[in-house]
Amino acid sequence: MNRIIIFLIAITFFYSCKNEKKEEVKMAPVPSPKAVQVSHSDVDRESIIGSMVKIPAGEFEMGANSDQADEDEYPKHLVKVDSFLMDVTEVTNAQFREFVDATGYVTTAEKDIDWEEMKKQLPEGTPKPDASMLRAGSLVFKATEGPVPLNNPGYWWAWTTGADWKHPEGPGSNIDGKDQWPVVHISWEDAKAYADWAGKRLPTEAEWEWAAMGGLSKSVYPWGRELDKGDTIHANYWQGSFPFKNSEEDGYYLSAPVGDFVANGYGLYDMSGNVWEWCSDLYHFKSYEMNSDREVAYNPKGPQESYDPDEPLIEKRVLRGGSFLCNDSYCSGYRVSRRMKGDAKSSYNHTGFRCVKDL
Repeated sequence: MNRIIIFLIAITFFYSCKNEKKEEVKMAPVPSPKAVQVSHSDVDRESIIGSMVKIPAGEFEMGANSDQADEDEYPKHLVKVDSFLMDVTEVTNAQFREFVDATGYVTTAEKDIDWEEMKKQLPEGTPKPDASMLRAGSLVFKATEGPVPLNNPGYWWAWTTGADWKHPEGPGSNIDGKDQWPVVHISWEDAKAYADWAGKRLPTEAEWEWAAMGGLSKSVYPWGRELDKGDTIHANYWQGSFPFKNSEEDGYYLSAPVGDFVANGYGLYDMSGNVWEWCSDLYHFKSYEMNSDREVAYNPKGPQESYDPDEPLIEKRVLRGGSFLCNDSYCSGYRVSRRMKGDAKSSYNHTGFRCVKDL
């Protein structure tokens, strides 16, 4: 796929199975408050993967929580959230494999691109690429050789034929020995299909933000109001100069196994960094009632109408939490109020999900 098409696909993100599985919910213990003061977790991953914790009901001011906030995080607005259960970790490769083995599900990245659908996301008149460029694949991060303009994600995203959840870096790569890593190259449609099968659902972004704060008030990050200092690393994100030099101070160049960093106050791991997480909501420019002809009232219990004054009304879904690529110089996605959007059929090697369940 030529560079222009790659860029346009990437920009939609950045500026942007009927079988039911019924099982007893595995509950995880909530860590002591002292746990949030250390950087790395010593938890037994087997004990937390697949478990859920109860997130209490509450009321909070959702939205902009620092001077880094983007326009779509304003204004702060009061939201009430009912109690619910949330996955302690992001869904792992092993969990997703169980779903695929049980249902035969084929992910978005494993299907050839439907040009009729794709061209709806591109400027009118965009020429159709050669058929060989529409073969199944996904977008994979590729480090640049040096500094590049940070307003053009096309510099570090490469359309890679054959990239999917089983081959996260493309042909020749695999997930052998990575059962406990978060599954990636997952579209919103893929995430929802898994959640339906598991008897769960995707969180609303209000639920996600409330849970990410872990019981803290007006928190910027799941651990407090300040980004890491000194030797304390709370999450897997990009240290160094993005997108060409990652110093890997957190121990990882790409994603990390779930639960490697300390949980927040509710016992949730990796609510900052590692991989972006899909929410149920349709993205709209601001999560509150807008004074316009397309007035939208925020509804914390359901999807929203899509609205962005700078883009056509294309269905996009909300993502939260940031990834291993986030850095303050480019994307402060590890902030709890940071919002991102992506087309429901988009997939990347830094995008996964976790589920919730009603009580």
